Amino acid sequence: ARFSSGLSVLDFMKRTTLAKMSPASLAAIGPAAETLARSESLQAHGLSVRVRLDRLNAEND
Repeated sequence: ARFSSGLSVLDFMKRTTLAKMSPASLAAIGPAAETLARSESLQAHGLSVRVRLDRLNAEND
């Protein structure tokens, strides 16, 4: 009889996702993303978007 396990290497790996957004996309959806994050009590996420928007605005001034 062959032995097979219900576990694989993938069960022990941490998966992470990276996302990249263009400055134009950030300007377009950033305010909504900030509002959504704060409405879901994700204050740090909202602040993260705010910092990026402020940096983008400073670069464009």
